[in-house]
Amino acid sequence: MAPPAEITIPTTSLHTPADRSKPYTLYNITLRLPLRTYVVQKRYSEFAALHSTLGALVGAPPPAPLPAKSWFKSTASSPELTEDRRRALEAYLRAVAESPDRRWRDTPAWRSFLNLPGLGSAGNSAASVRGGQGYGHGHGHGIPNRDAANAAAAQDPGTWLDLHGEMKRDFQEARRCLARRDAATENSVALEAGSAAKKALVKAAGLLSCLRDGLKAMEGARRLGDGEIRRRKDLLAAARVDREDLEKLSSTISATAKALGKGAPSAVDKAALIGSAAASKSRGRVLGAPLPETEQTRELDNQGVAMLQRQMMQEQDEDVEALTKIIRRQREMAEAIHREVDEHTAMLDHVNNQVDVLTGKTNVAKKRAKDIS
Repeated sequence: MAPPAEITIPTTSLHTPADRSKPYTLYNITLRLPLRTYVVQKRYSEFAALHSTLGALVGAPPPAPLPAKSWFKSTASSPELTEDRRRALEAYLRAVAESPDRRWRDTPAWRSFLNLPGLGSAGNSAASVRGGQGYGHGHGHGIPNRDAANAAAAQDPGTWLDLHGEMKRDFQEARRCLARRDAATENSVALEAGSAAKKALVKAAGLLSCLRDGLKAMEGARRLGDGEIRRRKDLLAAARVDREDLEKLSSTISATAKALGKGAPSAVDKAALIGSAAASKSRGRVLGAPLPETEQTRELDNQGVAMLQRQMMQEQDEDVEALTKIIRRQREMAEAIHREVDEHTAMLDHVNNQVDVLTGKTNVAKKRAKDIS
């Protein structure tokens, strides 16, 4: 029999619906199965519907009571109520999951609520972070706030690795799409593959940002050792290099499109249409002139360029911070070596003094032995 799932609710998220209606609190449920770990987001009304359905299906209430609904306060405006309800809901789920009586957790309602595989299936062989489908009676929400779910998953050491694996799969999908784009003989196929590659890169970039923020949170909470923190930072640095390389490939026009003559007009073609008059005006230095376009900024609007600039500045700040930590660690090592060298020098001086004393004693002993003989 498979061991029960380990269930926790480490964080909550405040979600505002797309129609700008009243915001509500989502509870980020983290489930650890033998072969995967993932996050499911649920609101309190879905817990209440589950509690009623479990009692109706089994004929007895679950082993723990559901925390009562507050009629005078809202979790959207009361952090204390949100924290108290989070702990109570976590205790409620754990009571059902760890109870010796399996009747409640063997129901389809329980497994659907937590997006668990069926009793006769082996659906826990994948390792990814995803949200479950909503629980019946018209309460299905899927993942109302996927960014918040990924951010919550990135703050857990186990789900962080699952998110990193999902990001690597997105990079692989982008590479496959770019290869299909370059091998395409029709312009429509090339455009479709290029668009799919850019979607995969956008998703991977979002996961990379969540992983970076989650690692900072775990480092501040000291949930991982220094060696593991450095290893995961190296993983993020390699992923950042992969993303930049793929973005450069994604922004270039494939060789097939150039051969077909169906690609977008290049900067050289535009300059040829303008003529030599415009070229003569561009001679010399012009103060305040716009900078030339690059492969990264050519397809971005003003807002996209600003976001790209902020992202590059943030990455540069992180690189400077990492370099500062390395230099500080090298300085500490140098100071430790200096102290050890001083200790060894003192020990050698002591040995020299003892050698001198021993030499003097030996000379006295030789002199006495000579006098006796």
